[in-house]
Amino acid sequence: MTPPPATQNAALTAPMNVVTTRPPWNQTFSSLKIRNYRIFASANLLAVIAVWMQRVAQDWMVLELSGSVTAVGITVFMQFIPSLVLMPFGGILADRYSKRLILMISQSAAGILAAVMAVLALTGHLQVWHIYVIAFILGLVVVADQPARQVFVNELVGPAQLRNAISLNSSIFQMGGMVGPAVSGILITAVGGGWAFAVNTLACAVTVTSLIFIRPGELVRMAPGKRGKGQLMEGVRYALSKPTIFWPAVMAAFFAVFGLSLAVLMAAYANNVFDAGASGYGLLNTLVALGALAGALASTRIATLRLRSVMTAAGAYGVVLMIASLAPSMASFGAVMVVAGFCSLLFLTGANQLVQMSTNVLIRGRVMSLYIMVLIGGQALGGPLMGWFAEHLGVQWAMLIAGGMPTLAAGVIALVLAKRGQLTLKVNLRSARRPLFIVPRPVSGAATPEPS
Repeated sequence: MTPPPATQNAALTAPMNVVTTRPPWNQTFSSLKIRNYRIFASANLLAVIAVWMQRVAQDWMVLELSGSVTAVGITVFMQFIPSLVLMPFGGILADRYSKRLILMISQSAAGILAAVMAVLALTGHLQVWHIYVIAFILGLVVVADQPARQVFVNELVGPAQLRNAISLNSSIFQMGGMVGPAVSGILITAVGGGWAFAVNTLACAVTVTSLIFIRPGELVRMAPGKRGKGQLMEGVRYALSKPTIFWPAVMAAFFAVFGLSLAVLMAAYANNVFDAGASGYGLLNTLVALGALAGALASTRIATLRLRSVMTAAGAYGVVLMIASLAPSMASFGAVMVVAGFCSLLFLTGANQLVQMSTNVLIRGRVMSLYIMVLIGGQALGGPLMGWFAEHLGVQWAMLIAGGMPTLAAGVIALVLAKRGQLTLKVNLRSARRPLFIVPRPVSGAATPEPS
């Protein structure tokens, strides 16, 4: 695609420098040496545990109250549909205003919503329509929260530590995903899901407090965007002009609609296939998060970001989900879920890093909002769709579709990229370590280059 005409900010539109050598092990957590990020990350870990607790409790309570997997999918739709429609405006807010202030307001609102859910659940008045309405309002909060959160990381650590911080954020999210679902499953079984919402209320208060303690003078501030017409379309044109933004976003659309509806399908597996109950559903979420944590940590060891490695991770995730559709037992299904979590995070972290590091800092909020819109909005469409497939075709067929579509999309995108890059696949059966590799297609009359 042809890049847009040069602008007055042309000097800032080049991708940031990317490390080309594998970082030493003692640098795996290097961004935690920065005080502001250390405070943010610590509070974020507690917040993510609580969010996972609330998410599992919310899905399971909808399933119990309605008896319908489709209703669980509708809950996902209600929570994510605001992102599909409004997320670009959240990006404009992130480019114009203080990210720290936006996060303080959004987390305060999320805490209030969690408190309302807790009161309704603990008093026995919670109904499915209550969850739908609160999920929708929470989705509006996410519209403001997520673009600001993504861009704020750069202000906390600066460009040099951005990749490391993104990987650690993914690791924190998955650590929370290991602990939160397991604790939530125990709480639901022992005292009811209402306490999970109460815990999230407290966690939101801690997050707001941590933002107060961050030192503004130590932030790597970016100049706020100026008001003007066409700012949203400027972000769209910019994203379309860069393959390292456009193709990850295309892949993320398929990944989100089909692959990220895994929670809906796992609820159906736990309830209808393996008869494992809420504790089994929590365990499956924990196993996915265990693999994802390993994937997030592995991403800190990757030296160079490449489109082909991002697409490979997405395709591998799809293949793993197709294998999961054949799992005969809870044990084998759980083992496959660990691998699914690993592949999922390699794609999500790699795509996030690639998009952020390819984007002009002055337009990053808008570009990231478009990427998040695709990722979260896809889940809004995929939740009810995969729930419908599970109820009408069977959960195994639904899982097969959930894996097959991302695999197909990754394959098609890889072929397009190979054609544009004049690349070809070579086979070397003498090498056990690298039997397949990609090399430039030989030009007529020229020697075939050696694989790099």
